[in-house]
Amino acid sequence: MTPLAIRQYTATTALGRGRDAQLNAFRERRGGLRPNDFGNEARLDCWIGRVDGLETEALPTALAQWECRNNRLAWLALQQDGMQAAVAEARERLGATRVAIVVGTSTSSIGASEEAYARLEDGQFPADLQRPIVHTPHSLGDFLRQATGLRGPCVTVATACSSSAKVFAQAARLIDAGLADAALVGGVDTLCGSVLYGFNSLGLVSQAQCKPFDATRDGLSLGEAGGFALLERMDGTPALALRGYGESSDAHHMSAPHPEGLGARLAMGDALARAGLQPADIGYLNLHGTATPANDTIEAQAIAAMFPESLHASSTKGWTGHTLGAAGIVESVAALLALEHGVLPGILNSAQRDPACGAQIRFDNQEHRIRYAMNNSFGFGGNNCSLVFAAA
Repeated sequence: MTPLAIRQYTATTALGRGRDAQLNAFRERRGGLRPNDFGNEARLDCWIGRVDGLETEALPTALAQWECRNNRLAWLALQQDGMQAAVAEARERLGATRVAIVVGTSTSSIGASEEAYARLEDGQFPADLQRPIVHTPHSLGDFLRQATGLRGPCVTVATACSSSAKVFAQAARLIDAGLADAALVGGVDTLCGSVLYGFNSLGLVSQAQCKPFDATRDGLSLGEAGGFALLERMDGTPALALRGYGESSDAHHMSAPHPEGLGARLAMGDALARAGLQPADIGYLNLHGTATPANDTIEAQAIAAMFPESLHASSTKGWTGHTLGAAGIVESVAALLALEHGVLPGILNSAQRDPACGAQIRFDNQEHRIRYAMNNSFGFGGNNCSLVFAAA
């Protein structure tokens, strides 16, 4: 593929707001998980990655129609690291209709819908929640369109946990097809009852802090996050670039990966081929690594079959929690920080190595310069995506 420049990027997670908060937490090995304190009713006994202060954030008056927790986090994330200014500059330079929006989420504004049903008045939504736009999956994309003034193609991707990784691939195709010259990509997902109780009903939530690839791992910790990147055609030698993407579908099971990691291997191989790279070229791989027993084993075996033992591969879900539809952008930001600063995070909370997982799985941090990084995001239904990023 023709590489795309990454002009700006940011993430807001349980580790804090913006890139520096993520980078400093990685350097200090300071995680963002805490005992579940979300919601007012009886709470699940688990740990979560919650964004501090989100409840007191407010949207501008002109955007009040989109008010909900998810769009508040989208607005908050957009204010970090000069992202909104970079989008405005691209809009003015290229034209509003030439900049696309492609964003991922899993539940979008469903928390507002949960509240509306809980507060039904004579069978009707309460007056303050009779706003149809916050009860649709496209609420996130529509909100960002209004918040940024961009008028190019606007897409909300919902492929579970690969959503905001697949936005990079979809944006690259839009630009390659000449439908846009740049794209705001990213994703936002927030905590809500459907997420917490839904994943708990599947038996996937740990009562302790998640421990990716640890021999005693027993499930995931859920989190919330928002993040963005601005992609654009190459002009000169940008500091960071999207070099490749690979997508695949397991077509195996609604919630379980292919037992031999077929979909994961296809996605990673396709991303490397599109980037024109070999496995040994990758210096850091951010794994999907949910901390569930089956997923981690299968991903680790796929990694061991493709990459040399020298690869530094880790999951950052012990730091932020599993941010679902935002995981793709959050973990892409971790890969971009590794390229920019040479900080390769290890795995937080994990201590006991699983003999079923290979030497590539690293619990400890490393610091050294690398040229290429990869990010894996694998969603329910076998929606897989791998991304390759490069430093100049």
